[in-house]
Amino acid sequence: MERCENTSRWKGASEFWVAALLLVCGCVSLWQASTLTTNAATQGPLGSGVMPAAVGLLLVGCGIALAIDVYRGGRGEVEGGEDIDLDTPSDWRAFVGVAGAFLSNAVLIEPLGWPISGAILFWGAATALGNRHYARNAVLSLALSFVSYFLFVELMRIHLPAGILSGVL
Repeated sequence: MERCENTSRWKGASEFWVAALLLVCGCVSLWQASTLTTNAATQGPLGSGVMPAAVGLLLVGCGIALAIDVYRGGRGEVEGGEDIDLDTPSDWRAFVGVAGAFLSNAVLIEPLGWPISGAILFWGAATALGNRHYARNAVLSLALSFVSYFLFVELMRIHLPAGILSGVL
């Protein structure tokens, strides 16, 4: 953050609100993590509250660090570090394409399973973002979805739906 000289310590209260929001979100995450119970999905050495607790601790830490930095005079840059052209219109075609890929994954993950719906998601996102190597994208998308399926199911013991491939996988 950039330092502003000759300013009041309390100037820029909006940045304190961001720090407060981080603290509140972190505390809520820690509280929710403490109320989680063990279920069928938690078969490994880590319980279901480990990741929410880790995220909560990181949020609280970031909130405290931001509050201290702002109190000491740190301020964020105003549009100085962005490398975007604000006059260029949004690419709604890419946005709708990626959103469609995500929505299709949400609808198809149960009936088709992750290996197939994930491949559709990866292929659709790559195509929507401008990659025109359709056959290569399909092969890479299938490979990525199958590898991620086996990593989750076999190594991490996290259930992902196999869908129509449930007897094969």
